[in-house]
Amino acid sequence: MSNVLVGIVAVLVGAAFCLYGIVAMRVVITVWGAFVGFGVGAGLVATLGGDGFLTGALGWIVGVVVAVVFGLLAYLYYAVAVLLITVSVGFAIGAALMVALGVTWNWVIILVGVIVGALLAAAALAVNLPAIILIVISSLGGATAFTGGLMLLTHTLHTDDFTRRDIAVTIDDSWWWYLIWIVLVVGGILVQARMTTTDRKPREQW
Repeated sequence: MSNVLVGIVAVLVGAAFCLYGIVAMRVVITVWGAFVGFGVGAGLVATLGGDGFLTGALGWIVGVVVAVVFGLLAYLYYAVAVLLITVSVGFAIGAALMVALGVTWNWVIILVGVIVGALLAAAALAVNLPAIILIVISSLGGATAFTGGLMLLTHTLHTDDFTRRDIAVTIDDSWWWYLIWIVLVVGGILVQARMTTTDRKPREQW
């Protein structure tokens, strides 16, 4: 059940972030913040409790509470929104790259994800995040969430895998998943670029 629910939400949020990340920036980023918050909250419960991801009521409750907090912070504060976007997308990109390279040590995957997320966040805040950068970041993040959602819905990936130490081994990272991801990233960048002026700073649209 959790596979289907999380998969559907990931597909919907991923599609919105990939195609409309900068067009409806404040709304979409708020939803993305809530999505990230839910994953963080539920993930913490699963990690600290030693149970599977969303296997108990506590995981859902904490996930929803953290989702609301992250969503509100992303809506109210531009700097928080930028941090949530860049850290979460950077972490996903770094971790996905390690899996694609065949790295099976979870601590390396997590470490690289954290480093990439931190670097991306620092760079974004330092250069005041030009619109084109947000377009690229939102397309990358949206494509990642969308592809992950599809993997959940097709049972290629399971929510229980999120807390497994050998998740990099259990993921069926066949070539077509990378093809879907690349097509979504390119499509998202093209669609968003045609719907906005890339010379405007996102902070001006906030």
